[in-house]
Amino acid sequence: MPEQTPPEDPAAPAAERAPERTTPRMLLASAARFPDDLAVIDEDVRLTYTALREAAFDVARAAIAMGIRRGDRVGLWAPNSQRWIIMSLGLHCAGATVVPLNTRFRGPEARDILTRVDAAAVFMEDGFLGYDYAGALREEPGVLTGVPLVDIADAGAAKPGVTGWHDFLAGAGTVSAETARESALAVEPSDLAEIIFTSGTTGRAKGVTIPHGYSLDLYEKYGRIWGLRRGDRYLVSNPLFHTAGNKAGMITSLMRGLTIVPLRVFDTREVLRMIQDHGVSVMNGPPTVFYSLLESADREAYDLSSLRVAATGAAVVPVALVERARTDLPFERFITAYGMTECFGTATMCREGDGAELIANTSGRALPGIELRVVDLDGNPLPPGEPGEVLIRGENVTPGYWDDPETTAATIDAEGWLHSGDIGTLDADGNLKITDRLKDLFFVGGFTVSPAEIEQALARHPAIAEVAVIGVPDERLGEVPRAYVVPRRGAEPDADEIIAWIRQRLANFKVPRGVEFVTALPRNASGKLLKRDLRAAVAQRSPA
Repeated sequence: MPEQTPPEDPAAPAAERAPERTTPRMLLASAARFPDDLAVIDEDVRLTYTALREAAFDVARAAIAMGIRRGDRVGLWAPNSQRWIIMSLGLHCAGATVVPLNTRFRGPEARDILTRVDAAAVFMEDGFLGYDYAGALREEPGVLTGVPLVDIADAGAAKPGVTGWHDFLAGAGTVSAETARESALAVEPSDLAEIIFTSGTTGRAKGVTIPHGYSLDLYEKYGRIWGLRRGDRYLVSNPLFHTAGNKAGMITSLMRGLTIVPLRVFDTREVLRMIQDHGVSVMNGPPTVFYSLLESADREAYDLSSLRVAATGAAVVPVALVERARTDLPFERFITAYGMTECFGTATMCREGDGAELIANTSGRALPGIELRVVDLDGNPLPPGEPGEVLIRGENVTPGYWDDPETTAATIDAEGWLHSGDIGTLDADGNLKITDRLKDLFFVGGFTVSPAEIEQALARHPAIAEVAVIGVPDERLGEVPRAYVVPRRGAEPDADEIIAWIRQRLANFKVPRGVEFVTALPRNASGKLLKRDLRAAVAQRSPA
């Protein structure tokens, strides 16, 4: 039976208030607690919590006027901005499930997802990065026919067949504020807040369903453990279409009275400027974000003293990066965390008081209410220190993939364990260390090789900023390691010297047989390293 939340007044005293376990209730409660605090700074736009609530409810009224109802799936295809935040919150207040789309998607990818969820409408920023979003959605005859398209940008007149932002908002006048409030309060914790599609790095994207209640529960704990404070200014550089930007960024900020500073497109100099100009105190991002700051020739020209806390996470976080960030950037706390979309983005994190070595070498412990297990290939639990696949169980595990029971059953077993596909170890205190992705392991002459182990070692070379290792075909050994290296600023590394250096630190079968220097590693819009692109390049150069 769905969880029931009576429609009580979110502004009432806490003892009389229903739990704030839906996004609309959380928004109403935060606006009551922090009415005049800044909720969003987006260049010239400043929104207090009161103004954000009103803007979101204007969107809710306009969406209801358009015919959007509770449970409808609605696409949101746009970069980080105050408009994205307002749209997401407003659609939730109308009762809709938001389906965020990756801004780097092309037409076929977006159409596939929107068709699979039977989207009731699509909101987009047409023309972002020069791409014709509207044209891409209408490109295939008979697909998305009749689905309303709304351009949320202020770019003048919308294209034929597309509703402009101001014309969309004009519909709010036909729906009363009370109707919108009733719609917002009717949303239940078990209703889906989002369907977030995975990046599709290993195949067709899968739609992870995320309910309001359990995701809010998770990020209440996350923000509290991380030590976020009312008034902190949070540079949300992770895309809002991803859990790292949406949940760990936007939702966590709104729950705790922070100011969101959304970043449209990552540019190192722009990030430095925003930190200085807006007094940014909180950052979260993949390792590449912090590498970019550390390697920037402009870093010393900006005042970064406002930075207070930061977190990073990835399948594998280089220890050398954590050590450099903690010493070369002015953070009081720099922690690591671990999660995946299927567990709403977070499963473990370090805690206040954890030592530098623990933070650098692990992703911390499970959040309250979450269980971890490391198992062998047969599913048997392994003792502390033994590597195996990481399993996760708890209320933060998705109910399943959208309209895909077979893939759901293959990923979440009958006992509720989410099979992550990551290889890691647990120590005696429950701290998790991710050592690799199961799919990235390769075999050299019969020996199993973890590319992440080689990457961690190479990352300590004084001339290397970033590195990725893959296995490439070899006639004699089957596969051998190859390293792709981004040099540190001002360095001129030599491939033979690097190979000789790593040979003193790793067994011979782990030593790369080749080193290629690149200006950047291939990543998707969420900052995830795309080793498939490196493998594809190797395959194209190799004879069939």
